[in-house]
Amino acid sequence: MARMNFDTIFITHPNHAIEPRQRIRVGGVTFGPGVQFSNGVSFSGVDFSQFRGRDFEVETDGDVLVVKGVY
Repeated sequence: MARMNFDTIFITHPNHAIEPRQRIRVGGVTFGPGVQFSNGVSFSGVDFSQFRGRDFEVETDGDVLVVKGVY
């Protein structure tokens, strides 16, 4: 497993929307570039906007970055 910073995984747009830089999976949900979401939107119960600036525990599964935890 690896540790990656929020900004390495996500783009934050000027309107504060968040977009993954590559395909990611959290729980059973996979999404990737082109999917923009804002504060309050949850994927598998996780609102990523609350973790800006934090690090994530991740592993790779092929071309998918699997989020395992947050530091």
